[in-house]
Amino acid sequence: MNILGIDVGGTSIKGSIVSEKGEMNEKFVYPINKNENQEECMQSLFKVIDEYLSKQLVKIDGIGIGIPGTVDTKKGMVTYSNNLKWKDLKIVEFFEKHYKLPVKITNDANAAALGEAKFGAGKSYHDIVMITLGTGVGGGIVINDQLFEGNEGKGAELGHTTLVLDGLPCSCGRNGCFEQYASATALIRQTKEAIEQNPKSVLANMCTDESMIAKTVFEAARKDCPVANAVINQYIHYLSEGLLNICNVFRPQAIVLSGGISKEGKYLTDKIDQYLAKFAYGYPYSPKVEILISQLGYNSGIIGAASLLISQK
Repeated sequence: MNILGIDVGGTSIKGSIVSEKGEMNEKFVYPINKNENQEECMQSLFKVIDEYLSKQLVKIDGIGIGIPGTVDTKKGMVTYSNNLKWKDLKIVEFFEKHYKLPVKITNDANAAALGEAKFGAGKSYHDIVMITLGTGVGGGIVINDQLFEGNEGKGAELGHTTLVLDGLPCSCGRNGCFEQYASATALIRQTKEAIEQNPKSVLANMCTDESMIAKTVFEAARKDCPVANAVINQYIHYLSEGLLNICNVFRPQAIVLSGGISKEGKYLTDKIDQYLAKFAYGYPYSPKVEILISQLGYNSGIIGAASLLISQK
């Protein structure tokens, strides 16, 4: 079985043929033209995919698609995707009509979680939660090796659980959401605030590249900069509290972290482990929740989307 996995992003669409063992072929990348409406975008995408498939040596048996935003998996449509301005797009119908193959869709974070559960860091476990620490905080839940999507596939919005009551305003319209305190965007904001208050600190001297702030604050903390340490400790406090909520609700076997911040590896997970051990409900009598780092990285969405049609773990 070979499935075409497609990962829809805010600026580009990536895809690859994925085998039943989770092995990827070469990828294609389609930069989204924001001047096209959603139907025109579909037609342009089909041209890219058709050319890609014509050069491959294997035939595909189906197509899986991970899409950001609100997705109705039962109706096979994108209800609304803010960054893409897609609305009520019957994407499964479009693809099935063009390719005459089975097509399944899910939210992009769900796809990434499924990829890690089947072929990545979570492949040794039956129950995992994946948290993506990026512009926002994405979430995906796998229970008994099956993706849990909620009603109409619109659940698992873990980034929009409340962490701070009446806290910072969120783009979703609520206040105090997890992603306003634990995303990469939040860490950058927290770091900038610390630099403004401490302009002569080691951290301030190191943060000369706007695009590298999230990484630089960790580097400064490793150099024992007290300002950077304070930022990191506060950030990990927020992140760990959000993960603690997930532990207490789901008690998964593992939580997989992905996104740029997850590249800090054990420096990050060791601190989280210590926090969870101290505050987890029922500890040490409840089973430990392993905190893992994504193994598939930026390919998790493609592999996970394909996994929608790959049955075995």
